[in-house]
Amino acid sequence: MSKGKLSKEEKALLDAVEAGEFESVLTESRKTELETIASNTFRKDKRINIRISNRDLTAIQSRASEEGIPYQTFVSSIIHKYISGSLQDLTANKKVQPTQKTPGQ
Repeated sequence: MSKGKLSKEEKALLDAVEAGEFESVLTESRKTELETIASNTFRKDKRINIRISNRDLTAIQSRASEEGIPYQTFVSSIIHKYISGSLQDLTANKKVQPTQKTPGQ
């Protein structure tokens, strides 16, 4: 494992874990519960239809191709990231500058 730059506390914790000083308290029932939650997270059981411009679709397909994934998967990923808060609209919080009138208008 790459240790990178760790604080003294992090290094002590990592050394303790690697030395086997900690033991898991994960029960079988909790493990089953977490596995169920994880599988439900990735289950795609709903279909949507949207209308978008040809220009946007072409851009989405291009970006998905760069990522090496199908464009539908790319769109789904964008939606998931936005909903979960890891993708933010940078223009949403920008203040609109009022236009100034020049003399004589």
